[in-house]
Amino acid sequence: MPAAMRLPAQLDGILVLDKPRGPSSAKCVEAVKFELGQKKIGHAGTLDPMAQGVLVVLLGQATKLSGFLLAGDKVYRGRFELGRATDTYDDLGEVVARHDGPLPGREEVEAAVAAWNGVARQEVPPYSAAKHQGAPLYKLARAGKAAPVKVKDVKISQAAVLSRDAAWVDFRVRVSSGTYIRSLVHSLGTRTGVGAVLIELVREYSHPFGIDQAVGLGELLDDPAQLTRRVLPLTAALPGWPSLVVSGEAERAARQGIWLAAEGDFAPDPGHANAFFVTDDGAPLALAALREKDGKPMWAVARGLW
Repeated sequence: MPAAMRLPAQLDGILVLDKPRGPSSAKCVEAVKFELGQKKIGHAGTLDPMAQGVLVVLLGQATKLSGFLLAGDKVYRGRFELGRATDTYDDLGEVVARHDGPLPGREEVEAAVAAWNGVARQEVPPYSAAKHQGAPLYKLARAGKAAPVKVKDVKISQAAVLSRDAAWVDFRVRVSSGTYIRSLVHSLGTRTGVGAVLIELVREYSHPFGIDQAVGLGELLDDPAQLTRRVLPLTAALPGWPSLVVSGEAERAARQGIWLAAEGDFAPDPGHANAFFVTDDGAPLALAALREKDGKPMWAVARGLW
């Protein structure tokens, strides 16, 4: 690459990728890391290899925001097939059961999908990256080793059927972070008695980013020069957080971890217990959390971004 086209050694911000079907989330992140020179990198919210759509990639200082982004809701559009079941709960696994009789009617399927709303707990699929004694469950499953069933708290909302064509059902669902959509499909197949497998999945939204903001991985690798303009500022990751400008003594205090009185120029916005500290030129300095000290509201530096 000509010198004029060389990328910065490291960018700080959010890259919203439209992950393709096939590679793992880790492989996509590795491609950005090694082919685009972004050594400090992470992501918020893993997508299975068969899934595509919004993958939030964190560059540089943005890697410190991962815990805040993982807590947000996600929206998926998908398709499942009635009449068979696989060991992985999706189309990539080995078929373990087939149903040769009649399939449930549209009303029954719509009711079964609507029943996802309000689901509070679900079993983690045996073929997943969740770990038992340090080993991913998928490695234990492939080796034929037993592992305890893991259960996690989830929140499902706005689950609905979009269309039905014979055995294929298209749906959309909003879920809390960490929900396994293929587990929802598998449980539906069990409840209807005919089996079901996930065959397509697109993440349309991962709070606070939509697929309309995403760039395809292949497009980005083919034209690396667009990386800089595709990276969003750190403040875009937490759009509900107000920004407080700190400079002079206040900036020096924040860099040293000294709490700042939440008054005057630093008075908190009503209803907001968190804020971005930014410098005079708008560069993010720290994540701040409202605390009480000696009976007074104070801003404590929760995470430095310098």
